[in-house]
Amino acid sequence: GKKIPIYGKGDQIRDWIYVKDFCFAICEVLKYGSVGDRYNIGGNNERTNLEVVTEICFNLDRLIPRQDKKSYQCQVNFVKDRLGHDFRYAIDASKIEKELGWKSETSLEEALRTVWQWQKYLETREK
Repeated sequence: GKKIPIYGKGDQIRDWIYVKDFCFAICEVLKYGSVGDRYNIGGNNERTNLEVVTEICFNLDRLIPRQDKKSYQCQVNFVKDRLGHDFRYAIDASKIEKELGWKSETSLEEALRTVWQWQKYLETREK
């Protein structure tokens, strides 16, 4: 029931990556990367902060509805953006894709579904 603060209009862009994809990329770099070289690991899942919050609220509405039947979106609270807040964090992961053949395989939506399924599993275990 707490407010969900979003800086400015929520239009800051971030590249989201599923943790298993990230871990697999690190393993690929350790196994096949050139010693002393650097590799950017990106998810190719650029979304605005507002898009991510909207997707989370949509899933919560579907899986764990609020008692008052309102959408979790009603908890979104736009707050003053902080000074110097970066508008976009982008990753150019073309090197790891080209040299090691690695590419993130999990979309943000798939990753969130996995989180929801895990949460439902934990809830059934608690009963």
